[in-house]
Amino acid sequence: MESYDAVLAFFEKADEPANAGKVAESTGLDKKEVNKVMTKLKKEEKIVSPKRCYWELKK
Repeated sequence: MESYDAVLAFFEKADEPANAGKVAESTGLDKKEVNKVMTKLKKEEKIVSPKRCYWELKK
């Protein structure tokens, strides 16, 4: 659950939408792992996409 928490924390602190590459770079996680976590966050409807390939926390 470490990866999940790290990605969620990134989005909580982010001041603008980010893509998986930026999340991976900022958290130090592998991009594939970030994609898995982001898929889970999308299914849980915790993140939304304001523009193609960029995500932010649902307000």
